[in-house]
Amino acid sequence: MAFTLNPTTPFSHRFLTRRSKRTISCSFSSESFKFKRQYTSVMIVPTGIGAAIGGFAGDALPVARALSTVVDCLITHPNVLNAAMLYWPMPNTLYVEGYALDRFAEGLWALQPVHQNRVGLVLDAGIEEELRVRQLQVADAARASLGLPVVEYIVTDTPLKVEKWVDPETGQSTGRIKNPDSLLRAVRTLVNRSKVNAIAVVGRFPDDDTDDVDDYRQGMGIDLLAGVEAVISHLVVKEFQIPCAHAPALSPLPMSPSLCPKSAAEEIGYTFLPCVLAGLSNAPQYSVRYSESMERGCILASDVDSVILPKDACGGDGTLAFARSETNKPLIITVEENETVLDDTADKLGFEVLQVSNYWEAIGVIAAHKAGIDPFSLRRNKIINIGCTSLMPVNGSSISRERAIS
Repeated sequence: MAFTLNPTTPFSHRFLTRRSKRTISCSFSSESFKFKRQYTSVMIVPTGIGAAIGGFAGDALPVARALSTVVDCLITHPNVLNAAMLYWPMPNTLYVEGYALDRFAEGLWALQPVHQNRVGLVLDAGIEEELRVRQLQVADAARASLGLPVVEYIVTDTPLKVEKWVDPETGQSTGRIKNPDSLLRAVRTLVNRSKVNAIAVVGRFPDDDTDDVDDYRQGMGIDLLAGVEAVISHLVVKEFQIPCAHAPALSPLPMSPSLCPKSAAEEIGYTFLPCVLAGLSNAPQYSVRYSESMERGCILASDVDSVILPKDACGGDGTLAFARSETNKPLIITVEENETVLDDTADKLGFEVLQVSNYWEAIGVIAAHKAGIDPFSLRRNKIINIGCTSLMPVNGSSISRERAIS
């Protein structure tokens, strides 16, 4: 961050210039001197990997809510913010689909905040009439009760035929749709005919035997739906470069009297669509790097100050891009308590992170970082004597620089 001051001008009227185009709030008075850019944090919990926090029905949402009160801008993805029938509006939080988040981290796309999107709804032709009516009732309720701009729906010309499975090598859920062209045709029709710039997709998922989802309902195992949901939204975002999120259509499961609270959000209604419509209604638009729109208030990867994610889920494209950034590298914080089925740690991948035990600690670290304070200065005996790097020999030998923080 570089500023230029004109020494010939009175201090209270000096012009401040900055390489970035983002607006800075400056207040000059005897009581305050605000001269810092916004603090931006990215929270990642990859989908379908059995995360202890964020691997269930919106159970990472409390973390996002707490974090959003500490940072100026929080960027995260639907897996963190979606909780089926439940959601929570956070004005400073950007709802960014996972494929787009990776391209953002790589510096290829930028995020353009909006006041409102025109949301289109795509329904799988394989959804039975009763389930289809339930989805449409949710859309109408969102329009009437929340004022959300859901402008039109379309039914695909052929069933999508969603398939899902668990990858035997990684243990994470994944899948495919057998008729992806049908989905893309439906989205293209909405974009061209109704000028929508955000897409909600509802695909008919195969119903599971109760035994197959018992672990998930008890707060264990992985979300069998999540992996292929990401495949669906990635397909749309890659093709159209607009926000997209998915909600599965399923027959209701028999009631369970011993349901884990982490999974309960998916049991309280007929659809998972409300949170998707709420998130998409003001999700940021995606701007391709080097386009003219990059000069109009976009958020860039270089604006990110910190990234927070599970300890063993560091192998994603976005995380690797942040870690390998040559300029403005963010502080990367990994959370030990949030275990997943993966084993992609920073040590194995060869980059440095600050590891914490839990999200309590992570939020404290971010608060200190935002304040310009070394987080280790808040810990007992964590600041050691300052090291030295010198090219000149001292007492006949050179001194190498000693790391102050281990």
